[in-house]
Amino acid sequence: MELNKAASVVTQVGPWAWWRSWWHRQSPNRQDRYANLAPVVAVVLFLAAIASAFWYLRVEEIEREQEAIKRDVEYAQQRLRLRLLERQEQVMRLARDVSNKEIRTDQFLSRAEALVQQYPEFLSLTWIDDRRRIIANQSVSSISPSQHMRAGTVLKVGETESHFSLARDLMQPIYGQINTDVDKDAQLAVLQLHTPLSNDQGRFSGVILAEYTMEGLLRYGIPTEVLAKYAVALQDGKGQLLAGQTIPGRIALWRLLPGSDKPNNDYEVPVSPVGNDLILRAQAWRTSQGLVGGGLFWLVSVLSVMTAWMLIGNWRHTRRRIQAQKALVAETNFRRAMENSMLTGMRALDLRGRITYVNPAFCQMTGWSESDLVGAVAPFPYWPDQDRELLMKRLEEEISGQHSAGGFQVRVKRKNGQLFDARMYVSPLIDATGKQTGWMTSMTDITEPNRIREQLASSHERFTIVLEALDASVSVAPLGSEELLFANKLYRLWFGQNTVGHLRLVQQAGATDSNDRAEENDDVDEMAGLPTESLTVAKSENSEIFVSELGKWLEVRSRYINWADGRLAQMVIASDITPRRQAEELAAQQAERAQNASRLITMGEMASSVAHELNQPLTAISNYCSGMISRIKSQQVKEEDLLSALDKTARQAQRAGQIILRIRSFVKRSEPNRTLSDVSAMVSEALELAEIEMRRRNVRLTHHVAARLPQLMVDPILIEQVLINLMKNAAESIDNADRPTGQRQVELRIVPKLVDGQPVVEFSVTDTGQGLPPEDSERVYEAFFSTKVEGMGIGLNLCRSIIESHQGRIVSENLYNAGEVTGCRFSFWIPVEAALTT
Repeated sequence: MELNKAASVVTQVGPWAWWRSWWHRQSPNRQDRYANLAPVVAVVLFLAAIASAFWYLRVEEIEREQEAIKRDVEYAQQRLRLRLLERQEQVMRLARDVSNKEIRTDQFLSRAEALVQQYPEFLSLTWIDDRRRIIANQSVSSISPSQHMRAGTVLKVGETESHFSLARDLMQPIYGQINTDVDKDAQLAVLQLHTPLSNDQGRFSGVILAEYTMEGLLRYGIPTEVLAKYAVALQDGKGQLLAGQTIPGRIALWRLLPGSDKPNNDYEVPVSPVGNDLILRAQAWRTSQGLVGGGLFWLVSVLSVMTAWMLIGNWRHTRRRIQAQKALVAETNFRRAMENSMLTGMRALDLRGRITYVNPAFCQMTGWSESDLVGAVAPFPYWPDQDRELLMKRLEEEISGQHSAGGFQVRVKRKNGQLFDARMYVSPLIDATGKQTGWMTSMTDITEPNRIREQLASSHERFTIVLEALDASVSVAPLGSEELLFANKLYRLWFGQNTVGHLRLVQQAGATDSNDRAEENDDVDEMAGLPTESLTVAKSENSEIFVSELGKWLEVRSRYINWADGRLAQMVIASDITPRRQAEELAAQQAERAQNASRLITMGEMASSVAHELNQPLTAISNYCSGMISRIKSQQVKEEDLLSALDKTARQAQRAGQIILRIRSFVKRSEPNRTLSDVSAMVSEALELAEIEMRRRNVRLTHHVAARLPQLMVDPILIEQVLINLMKNAAESIDNADRPTGQRQVELRIVPKLVDGQPVVEFSVTDTGQGLPPEDSERVYEAFFSTKVEGMGIGLNLCRSIIESHQGRIVSENLYNAGEVTGCRFSFWIPVEAALTT
């Protein structure tokens, strides 16, 4: 019952608290008895720890040995398995040649003799037909006559005949082992491999029987380092020894003592591909008798007993000293704990002004130790040199009793010379008899409060200076009032000292203000229109307005704040963005000029191609006209021939006109006009112009446009400009790379795609040119940077600007084949939803 009660207490209060409570509940005699048993328990635990350590080390040693033998046996088994598989492969090749009738009996004997002589584990190789008749046999010379299989004989009923039948039924190689009599006193274990033969119809026609000696497999299949380290043996599935050697077991006399006996570690594993009928077993050789471990154990045990005896004697000697110190420790611990836990520095002075006591907090504040301060007289070490006269006067007032209840502030010097601010409070020191024996002074470090107070003042000053120096107008006004709470210098310069400018900015920017109330209508809520969420955390409202009186564009940002007095106020920040707006307008004009110039440059570069394209219909028109004139002069013209020639002349003139009209619509200057445009129509226009350049450079242009593409809100002329520029660059890259005719190809693909979950239309131009230099892959989009000798470096820069203005992205990558650059791909995409909502 006591144990159950104690267990419940342990679960509630923890083991240490339970032990203390249980100990205090015991009588003094029982406590002494338990105290006397403590050394004995300690010694017993010590001996048990030593024995456990020896036992653990021994177990760990055995486990390491077992892990080593396991690793070595697995390695040996793999070596033996590989050797068996190699021999099996050789026998299967021989069987395949016999099945295919590629060798005769004499050739079989010669090849079998070569295998037997080359690989000593072979005992014999025998050719047996489907009627169990031996066709040919090749055996080692050392085999006994009784064990030799003669040609023309038939297999006897036994283990070999059963393995033969199993190979015939399964039509796959079969392993089996038999014991053959070598002499009257010993047996030789033999491993057989029956490899089936098949005729032209795939039927069974016999086997090739290969016999291995177990001793040969053990000697030549197991690594020599494993044979040297362990007793290695081959056993059958019943544990019978087939080859090798084993170590007999020993009877240990003292198995309970650590190190008294070291059992032989062994490990066994079945040999693949034979299976569980052939087991490889290895046993570690015994290297020591275990006497060293036992001797060391007894030596440690004797030393432990001697140590325990010395500990018990020392414990009895010190027990009396501990009891004498308990009273003193209990009396001083409370006082010391109280002194050490105080954060306020305490200093005691006698009536003559000499320091009689300082607590640890006082020493920690000043950096001086108790020995440096106790007994010191004025001037004290922690007084700054420059304040000694003031502090001496303060000390005289303190000793004379002229002190203030609110204390006074002084500067204190630490031992390292650092100064800090402190506030001291003085009170009389009264002893237990009610007599004043001195003065008690408490000291508090106020350096941090003073620093915070100074920082706040300095921060307010800096904040005011920064706001006054801002190049933006800042104003704060409460809601529902015309009072101006704050206005910086720029606001006052623009709008003066009243709230007219503040309210006008709020009204023109469209921000909410409570002054925008219904005129003379008491039924309208003056806070109507304000955000319903917390105003002080609402997002700022930004807008750009033009103030005609100032002649400036201003960016106005407003938000609601809680003023220092708790009122809800609105802060408005107005920044002059007139230079930025002018720069944006100028940049837009420059971009438009650059795009038009780029189209002109593109057509200028394609001028020879365009001239060649126009020359064909003009030449045809000239030929038709000359022919008609000649036939009219010779009066050999018919009306039908004349009409046919005139019709062909008109078609050629229309073709030339369409080419000129297409070029004119491409290069003419126009304002950006984004409309819902069909992708196929844009691609067709771009292809018709690009094919002129492709034909001139002998480049084949292929294109693929996906079906049912959505319409895009784009400027079709600008997109055509990008496509033509990319296809022209691709043709030039192929021309510069001097590719053969079969490799001069440019492919244009337009397909739908998803980018970050957003539907887009992707345009890609792939060429077979020389690609981009790796070091210039990121710079090709820079203005005035070009990889071409005569390039101006504005084409790709304008392409990127056009694509990004349509909220798209353009990328480039080289194409490789076996590490060689085989071309380049430029692709860009335009978002569908963003394009539709632009």
